[in-house]
Amino acid sequence: MALPVPVTLSPSKVTSFKDCALAFRFSAIDRIPEPTSPAMAKGTLVHNALERLFGLEPPERTVEAAITVLADATAAMREPDGELAELALSDDDEARFLAEAERLVRNYFLLEDPRTIRPIGLELRLQAPVGDLQLVGIIDRLELDGEGELVVTDYKTGRAPTDRYEQGKMGGVHFYSLLCEELLGRRPARVQLLHLSEPLVITSVPTDQSTRALRTRVGAIWQAVTQACERDDFRPKPGPLCNWCSFQQWCPQFGGDPSRAAIESGVAAAAS
Repeated sequence: MALPVPVTLSPSKVTSFKDCALAFRFSAIDRIPEPTSPAMAKGTLVHNALERLFGLEPPERTVEAAITVLADATAAMREPDGELAELALSDDDEARFLAEAERLVRNYFLLEDPRTIRPIGLELRLQAPVGDLQLVGIIDRLELDGEGELVVTDYKTGRAPTDRYEQGKMGGVHFYSLLCEELLGRRPARVQLLHLSEPLVITSVPTDQSTRALRTRVGAIWQAVTQACERDDFRPKPGPLCNWCSFQQWCPQFGGDPSRAAIESGVAAAAS
């Protein structure tokens, strides 16, 4: 039986489909919510703190102010429906979690001076038609450089990729560059990943060639997704990522039944 085709395509969906088509189905089509993890929650917390930092006037964007807004973001995540409450960490684990989040925020200041940044969009959601599909993405920070050109910045709280995987990780910010070009009529002068853990900046310049290649790649992935939906053919891709997958109980690699996923997860009942 054919499955509904998703209405949008985002960088995370592209990555999910390439990593494991079956996990993509569970997430994007069956819409089974994934429980938060310490790594995911830490990323959310640091992103929220940096968004709050850039809500301040440029002279106020100091390390001390960043630690203050980190505390504010932490308090918000401690609310009953917040991610910290969902994690239910022990006191020791929470202390380590918060210390690591503070280290990442402090490391940000080793990469750039936020007082010199001119943001024009924070956590900016863009959606634009490209061919017969809708591309959607949330840009951590869109700014203007000294020459008035657009710059796309994405914060990363995990480990930086090795040289072998670096270009693959740049795909997301090039995706955002394409969105800017389609929606705003301007191609960013550069896109950059700020890896806070190392800390390290990885920068790339979008070109006509890279943009054409991205359009082709996105179109091919969309066609593959459409065909998989038409044939109800989403196959698992066993590998190291299986160790962190929250869909194991429905994966045939672990003896599960994909057709039972939506029912057993409670999604079907909630939708009705």
